[in-house]
Amino acid sequence: MTDAGPLTAATAVNSPVDPYAGRVAASPVRFLYGLNSLAKLAGPLPAMVLLVFVRDAATPAAFLLLAYLVLLVGVNFTRRLAAVLLLAVPLSTLVIGFGFALWTDAARVDQSVVVWQLGGWTMYGGALAVGFATGLRLASIVALTLIAGLSTTGPDLVRASVQQLRVPYRIGYTALAAFRFVPRFGHELDVIRQAHRVRGAHGGRGPFAAVARWFGYIVPLLAGAIRHAERVALAMDSRAFGAHPDRTERHLVPWRVRDTVFVVAFWAVSAVLFAALFPWGLA
Repeated sequence: MTDAGPLTAATAVNSPVDPYAGRVAASPVRFLYGLNSLAKLAGPLPAMVLLVFVRDAATPAAFLLLAYLVLLVGVNFTRRLAAVLLLAVPLSTLVIGFGFALWTDAARVDQSVVVWQLGGWTMYGGALAVGFATGLRLASIVALTLIAGLSTTGPDLVRASVQQLRVPYRIGYTALAAFRFVPRFGHELDVIRQAHRVRGAHGGRGPFAAVARWFGYIVPLLAGAIRHAERVALAMDSRAFGAHPDRTERHLVPWRVRDTVFVVAFWAVSAVLFAALFPWGLA
């Protein structure tokens, strides 16, 4: 059963996308979900690389606003997104900026304004400028990575890498199997917890009871992981995994015109921002 109805053999074979993959219910305005995973990585990548070499605060602040704009328009606004954009990123920027301000060599900024003094220690305005410029630079790079991170699934990224980047399918399918292990382990851990709760094993409260419970989970979880790994290995061997240089793809992740438009548009906006602000001081 899929989101669109029952899954038939014809649907599974002819579908251009994985019919078993979880789909995000989103309006057409949330355009990031419909883009190729590689496009969402290729668009911000040049800006992320160049931001490593800037030292001003205006350039990373501009790209931080650009990333926020793309995320607010391109993905569903959820509590998770609000927590990341409105709490995690600003707080991390403040903490990192203040931390780098403390580590800045005072001898290099002692000509700037004095913000405060504690005994023989002085905090200069130049140190704060350097620290918060570094914090903004890191925050803008992280925000640009969220464009792909919040709208892309691991299996789609693996399939796109195999189909468009020609990554060897031996590597890609191994990563795909690893992605499938995570929800499997979560399900098995939930089953083990329920079984222990039914049997009344490791009951009680406090830290020692919690440690005892977790030790009780480890052995059955490892046993289930080994059994699952053996089944996956047998399934891959039965399908002649690795016997040929390439394989036929069942589920395609195509590169469309809209992917090219997104990449070119993002590169153009990035070039305009760098040209307008020109943070390297060569103008």
